[in-house]
Amino acid sequence: MSQIIIPIKVEGASRLRKREAPKGRRVDPAALVEVQALLGDSSRDADMLIEHLHKIQDAYQCLSAPHLAALAAEMKLAQTEVYEVATFYHHFDVVKEGGTKPAALTVRVCDGLSCEMKGAKDLLARLPAILGQDVRVIAAPCIGRCEQAPAAVVGQNPVPHATVEAIAARVEAKASRHSAEDYTDYAAYRADGGYALLNECVNGTRDVEAVIKTMEDSGLRGLGGAGFPAGRKWRIVGKEAGPRLMAINIDEGEPGTFKDRTYLERDPHRFIEGALIAAWAVGIETIYIYLRDEYHGCRELLEAELAKLRLDPPIANMPELILRRGAGAYICGEESAMIESIEGKRGMPRLRPPYVAQVGLFNRPTLEHNFETLHWVRDILVKGGAWFAGHGRNGRKGLRSFSVSGRVKQPGVKLAPAGITIRELIEEYCGGMEDGQSLYGYLPGGASGGILPASMDNIPLDFDTLQAYGCFIGSAAVIVLSNLDSATNAARNMMAFFKHESCGQCTPCRVGTAKTLGLIEKPQWDLPMLADLSQVMRDASICGLGQAAPNPVDCVIKYFPHELVQQSGTVGSTTP
Repeated sequence: MSQIIIPIKVEGASRLRKREAPKGRRVDPAALVEVQALLGDSSRDADMLIEHLHKIQDAYQCLSAPHLAALAAEMKLAQTEVYEVATFYHHFDVVKEGGTKPAALTVRVCDGLSCEMKGAKDLLARLPAILGQDVRVIAAPCIGRCEQAPAAVVGQNPVPHATVEAIAARVEAKASRHSAEDYTDYAAYRADGGYALLNECVNGTRDVEAVIKTMEDSGLRGLGGAGFPAGRKWRIVGKEAGPRLMAINIDEGEPGTFKDRTYLERDPHRFIEGALIAAWAVGIETIYIYLRDEYHGCRELLEAELAKLRLDPPIANMPELILRRGAGAYICGEESAMIESIEGKRGMPRLRPPYVAQVGLFNRPTLEHNFETLHWVRDILVKGGAWFAGHGRNGRKGLRSFSVSGRVKQPGVKLAPAGITIRELIEEYCGGMEDGQSLYGYLPGGASGGILPASMDNIPLDFDTLQAYGCFIGSAAVIVLSNLDSATNAARNMMAFFKHESCGQCTPCRVGTAKTLGLIEKPQWDLPMLADLSQVMRDASICGLGQAAPNPVDCVIKYFPHELVQQSGTVGSTTP
């Protein structure tokens, strides 16, 4: 061990004292042996920090102070670096010195809007007494199963359409981790022509320019929410000096969104082939796949299918595919925060410029894509750009995968023409509203996309059609409200989510979401103060979370003023 020499003055002279270890917690030898056993021969590089934290958490159900100190020593990191990352993510249970270890089993009940509408609060109120002290019951932000509301997770096992009885039975059974079933595996995908297109690209049957031109002609835009044209992104990153990297975002934390999980559970190799084609077109040798931690079954599926792919690669010199696990942080859906997380850091968004396409993962030019964007590459290149662009309604072009939840008879992922209206989507794809209920309002783009009333049911749902109304489509997460619901309560649920998920890096978002939630929880809303907060958050927040967080509240004030009148007898207060 290296020695640190500290000069100490003694009676006018200087005496040197040798310190045998750096300041901070001494490493417990037993804890170090346990950590070394868990890590095995895996890399100790800094970007593996979150992966190694998961190994400890999975093995011991928490992150104790001795284990964190041992991990820091093993990875040659400062203990503060390890601690700040471990405490940033919701799914890591850090136990301080003398603290109490959490229960061996945790039940997470989703309290997102769709689940709240279906009775999540009642589950959270009743479960602790029924399950007892040996089981921890906590509320969790959206877990990506909104079509199965109310949804819960017992350990790593999802419980769709959860009831107290179903959760108790799952706790009693202590079932193994859930895995997706009945999906198209590697053999079936190859048998159906999978990876033939990739081979055509690699062997020269197709050239890069023609492929990128087809992508541009299709009009495909980023389907994670930002909507940047995919073909243009390939051109931009391809012009940057190599080596280049790719990062695939499957964090999908926007409340109301579950399309990526649905497609991944059914046909995982379709997006992988799309990623490999994009890597070929742009000149990329390493691909990082960032998957949200809530999707335990998808992770098992992907690990198995990637192993098959490596054993029998469809092409020579196949790019390396690296799967990274999120740890429960909505902010990591933002591309630069995701990149920080892949690098083993807290998921805090970066200031821009420079942009990810120029300086991204490990400071290299990075092609960042949402899962679904890559899911469509094969169909577009085989069927042609005009095929994709040929779909659409009301003057719009393309297809959209709408994650529909809430008060409809048939929630789920609905592949529909871009530009469809909410009324058409409900009637043609969702079997109509639930019996005895009528459309009251809808969220066209999840938590951050705003709220619109039923009277505005004829707006085409697509990129660039909702901004004029203070809304946007984002990842097309549609939550339908009925006459049983209120937009005010929906806004409170959304703002509580934003407060919980703010990374805390910038004051406008960190303080603004908390202050706004406090104001709208009151029966009488202070409209001037809310307007000031909204403007500051939009103008000064670093990333889209803070910039879009005011949307639900602003929409209630604009489109549902009658709810505020009913609550307080007046539309807000003029008191600053």
